[in-house]
Amino acid sequence: MSSLVFVSVGTDHHPFDRLIRWVDAWLPEGVQCVVQHGTSAPPRRAEGVAYLDHAALTSLLDEAAVVVCHGGPTTITESRRHGRRPIVVPRDPALGEHVDDHQQRFCARMAAKGLITTAADENAFRGLVDHALATPDDYAVVADGGDVAESVARFGGLVADLLARRG
Repeated sequence: MSSLVFVSVGTDHHPFDRLIRWVDAWLPEGVQCVVQHGTSAPPRRAEGVAYLDHAALTSLLDEAAVVVCHGGPTTITESRRHGRRPIVVPRDPALGEHVDDHQQRFCARMAAKGLITTAADENAFRGLVDHALATPDDYAVVADGGDVAESVARFGGLVADLLARRG
């Protein structure tokens, strides 16, 4: 199995420099790490690319032993579709990383169902990524190309639930 760690901050225009700093501070010698950094500052130690087309994203997800991402539903779904339960760092609006706390709320629900693992702080992030590299099978899920219409309907139901609970 590859020791590639793939990190994605998604395509939102808000920078997510916190996650990039965590990756750079953690990255051990000998571990290949590719970071899709969007508008965030590029990583100093990992290989950085601002944006990826779908084919490049798919290729990295297929090759990655570990996937780390922001709390965006599409990135989480793609990771799982390619056989990896992602380590997720939800963006924090209090830090200017997003407009509201929807990623935090969404990720809390997904983590409660065991669909993702969240890293609440840098120490948790380091421990989770080290564990995932050491025992990648703990983060493997059944890769399922899935039915796009079914996934969209399921996502719509999750969003409706979240909005109903807010009101």
